[in-house]
Amino acid sequence: MSDVDFTKDSAFPAQQVGFFSMRNVKAKNRTAWLELFADDALLQDPVGASPLDPSGLGHRGKAAIGAFWDMVIADNNGTFRVRESYPCANECANVITLTQTLPNGKPMDVNFVAVYRVNDAGKIVSLKAYWQFDKMMEKFAELMASD
Repeated sequence: MSDVDFTKDSAFPAQQVGFFSMRNVKAKNRTAWLELFADDALLQDPVGASPLDPSGLGHRGKAAIGAFWDMVIADNNGTFRVRESYPCANECANVITLTQTLPNGKPMDVNFVAVYRVNDAGKIVSLKAYWQFDKMMEKFAELMASD
């Protein structure tokens, strides 16, 4: 199966907004990225409790989602690869590999599933990213320690 080209447009609203999200992250366009979200949207990245979200309840509303951008996304140097994408009704699940360049120059892949849900206006009401923070930190430490 070949990758999904997220630089192209989609007829499915939730898939399209997911593509716009990745394009805006790549372009480091915080304003355009935040405009994709409904005012009361919920972002869970990752789903559940983690150092990025100690309560596990997610980041609700544009102010909290903007703070998440500032804390996590602003310095992102990663490259997205959408391996698979499954749009259905007002939702879309994307199977993604994000390749980050570590401070030592080594690449690190983070595999995850991102599920976008949009309202009738095409705004994100829910974005859930499924990945394990602890597993990612173990991989980070291993790659930073190796030659």
